[in-house]
Amino acid sequence: MLVDSVRSALLPASTLAAEQDEFDPNTVTPGVWGFVVTFLIMVVVLLLILDMVRRIRRTNYRAQVRAELEAAAEAAAVEEAGFGGADAQPVDAADDEPRDDDAPNRG
Repeated sequence: MLVDSVRSALLPASTLAAEQDEFDPNTVTPGVWGFVVTFLIMVVVLLLILDMVRRIRRTNYRAQVRAELEAAAEAAAVEEAGFGGADAQPVDAADDEPRDDDAPNRG
């Protein structure tokens, strides 16, 4: 008798728990918090992408300016070596006298 009364008390509770476990997949949603978290992650990713693009663009501009400066320095060096200065005289290397360290040792 006691067992029957316990079963009768637990049976409706078990059917109620079984009904709560089952759900309709069409009505299950992440809710407001799921939307908020997803939106915040999307905003953070967008900001990271914008920052990355800005840094890459800045690096490319710096490399371009560096290349232009190097080209200008090379052009100035070629101009200076080719034409000399305004007061520089052309020198023929074959007419130079040997230096002291090039002279043979006499001893």
